[in-house]
Amino acid sequence: MFTGLIETTGTVVSLTPTAGAMRLILAAPALAGRWTTGDSIAVSGVCLTAIPVEDPTRFAADLAAETLTRTTLGSLETGSVVNLELPTPAGSPLGGHVVQGHVDATGTLLSLLPLHPTSLDTTDWRLTVSIPPELAPHVVQQGSITINGVSLTIAKLSGTTIEIAIIPHTYKSTNLHTLPPGSAVNIETDVLAKYAVQRSAAQQEWLTPAYLLANGY
Repeated sequence: MFTGLIETTGTVVSLTPTAGAMRLILAAPALAGRWTTGDSIAVSGVCLTAIPVEDPTRFAADLAAETLTRTTLGSLETGSVVNLELPTPAGSPLGGHVVQGHVDATGTLLSLLPLHPTSLDTTDWRLTVSIPPELAPHVVQQGSITINGVSLTIAKLSGTTIEIAIIPHTYKSTNLHTLPPGSAVNIETDVLAKYAVQRSAAQQEWLTPAYLLANGY
């Protein structure tokens, strides 16, 4: 489990086809010595299994076909910056929200604009993202959402467009500021919202005349 609090960023060294799908190699000096073979690492919001390479400041991860279809990782290029987070140890404070690293779909970054353009070092930023329609039932204003692995709060919701306030620390410490408008981003909605929507749908099904008749009510 993750919390969406990005520890550091890494850089893509290579992305090459394998007999299975693709192998990603990342340079992540800040994580050197902090993981072992088989550990989970969230890469821009995608939970991957770490595989060692000769250089201890780097790690590899194999990307399955499902990962390539559902996330942005297959479109990474050499030198691309990614967000990195190690799993949260049991008993640790949950500073963000519960993040599984299971990306639902990709969205589109529409803009990332400073609220005070004359003070770029200290200003807050406004991130606007378009999400797929099927994710709309899982998002609410002031609710949590994960974008490229970053735990964020939805400040404004309009249909499938969400706006998010980005503080200076998040702007500087993640890869969001490296992405131009139109970039695809990984989206994971709040798992609690998913369960709530599923339970609500099940309850509505139980109350339909067809269900009641079929079960002798």
